Amino acid sequence: MEPPLNLRHWTERPLPSLYQFRGFHYFERLKVAFMEQLDSVTRSTLQAANISAAVLPSLSRDDIRDLFPGPENFLRRKTIWETFHTDKEQGQEAGCLNQNKEQDDIGLTSAQTPSIPVTTRHSIFEEPSGHPPRTLQLPNPEYVVYTDSELEHVRKEYFNLQRVGQERGCRLSKELRCRLVRNTVTNMVSIMRASSTDFMYPSKNDVLAMAKRLVDYYPMLRDDSVNCKHISDSIFKQLMKRLQNIRTPKKKQGPTPQRKKKRRLDFDYDGDSSSCTLDTAESSSASAVMLDTGESSTPPSVSTKPQAGGTAEQDLPFSQTDHRRDEDHSDTDSQQSQARHYHTLQEIYKRPKPNKEAVAQLLDLEFDARRAFINSDCFKDQDRASKILQAYPCFRELHHVMDELGRILDKGNPRFIPNLKARWESFCSKAQFYGVYKKVLKPPMTLDGVKRSIAMMKALPEMFPSPVGPPKKMGHASEAMLHILEPTENPDSFLKGRPLFSPVLIVSEDNCMLAIGTTPVTTFPQEDLHEGVLYLMAYYYALHLVYPKCIATLLSVLQTEVISDAIHGRDATSSYKKATLEWKKFIGE
Repeated sequence: MEPPLNLRHWTERPLPSLYQFRGFHYFERLKVAFMEQLDSVTRSTLQAANISAAVLPSLSRDDIRDLFPGPENFLRRKTIWETFHTDKEQGQEAGCLNQNKEQDDIGLTSAQTPSIPVTTRHSIFEEPSGHPPRTLQLPNPEYVVYTDSELEHVRKEYFNLQRVGQERGCRLSKELRCRLVRNTVTNMVSIMRASSTDFMYPSKNDVLAMAKRLVDYYPMLRDDSVNCKHISDSIFKQLMKRLQNIRTPKKKQGPTPQRKKKRRLDFDYDGDSSSCTLDTAESSSASAVMLDTGESSTPPSVSTKPQAGGTAEQDLPFSQTDHRRDEDHSDTDSQQSQARHYHTLQEIYKRPKPNKEAVAQLLDLEFDARRAFINSDCFKDQDRASKILQAYPCFRELHHVMDELGRILDKGNPRFIPNLKARWESFCSKAQFYGVYKKVLKPPMTLDGVKRSIAMMKALPEMFPSPVGPPKKMGHASEAMLHILEPTENPDSFLKGRPLFSPVLIVSEDNCMLAIGTTPVTTFPQEDLHEGVLYLMAYYYALHLVYPKCIATLLSVLQTEVISDAIHGRDATSSYKKATLEWKKFIGE
């Protein structure tokens, strides 16, 4: 005889689960009895929705909430859900946990992961029974699994989909996955540093154990692909990559300066030449580091061997010998640093748009080695400009050449270029009247700025004439510094047939070009032609060029009157003295 069903107090307490009865017959009887014990409102709602007792187990929480909305129907929704789903939910979640533990064959040993009855962090959701704890205790320290409301929501949604067999469609978004990895590693590092006095990071075993615990707590992190040997490999790799990104690189500490042995680096030196080069590992910077030997036959940073009968290094007092070695070592460090600056300068000019401020700063730092390289006598006159511009492409830009002129004459003066332009304007205003006085210049009443500048530059060699005439191919001395290009004339043909290797300005209908010898250097607009003489003087100084004899007197006058650079006594020729005397007499000085 079948046992009677006890349906007393059916609506006052949670209904007994359907899985407590065995056999399909008992299951059908329970569903019919459950429908009969429902109140009239619940029964009428289900009948209106055409929902029978056989359909109730397939309803989700949202379906039941749609049927019975509002807080007043909370007990009705709770009764229906607990009757058909409570035991099934617990059984499925426990089965999922057991399945995860069986497939993960790298599981933690009992000594590494003892069970912890009390968790140290609670979520806003109630944790189901049988789920893994949120703490991971190793021998030292105890880590906490990171969680927040959004992660818990996705986790809860995963278990809801698991009840209907659709859990494979539940995945963590990229944002949530990155947040979980980032905060997990941050928490592990913080806990590790808080539990130890040493500056340590979590070990690889710690990260591996945490990856397994994360997969247990967040089953949607499982990686079942063929390429992964374990289901936690994917999250483990992300945790390790994050840990490597935040790990501070350790630098090998060398000897302290007090204990460091003093050493001297020798240079490859050829006694027949006037310069020596630093033997560096970077061949690109070798040409930029050259030492000026001056009047001495031995470079100051090269150690000398003792000579017979002479006083060598061992004959000097120890303090003087040590002091000289310190100076040699500091000079070597300075030259090596300038070689690095030159290499950095070369790398900058490999970019499409070099930074002007960075280039100017490197030119300031590398000034001494650059001037020693440029002032050396290792270039032919016809190759000097091309070789220097190849080593320093920055000098193809006018503002860098003008800055170099300031470094040579008045280094550290930020007002040098404005003062230079002001002196040139004053000189031009006086030279206009001086040219009219010398009958080589007409009064510029109707000329515009460009034509006035051209007329001035053509008349300057006649105002301050040189005793040596220009080459026959040039015709006029002004051709050594200015050439007006004809409409049908090719500038390349003009440069190839030019007999001088000095800087020259070529004026066309559209713009102006500055060339040195047969090498075009740069172009600039015609509106800046009034400063063309300053550009020429800047290239004479920057590239250490020699004045052509046909305009040597003019350039010497410009050197003293405009550039404000004193002329050497041996360069003060009779023509220069005569021209200067007449000029000062005219301006009243």
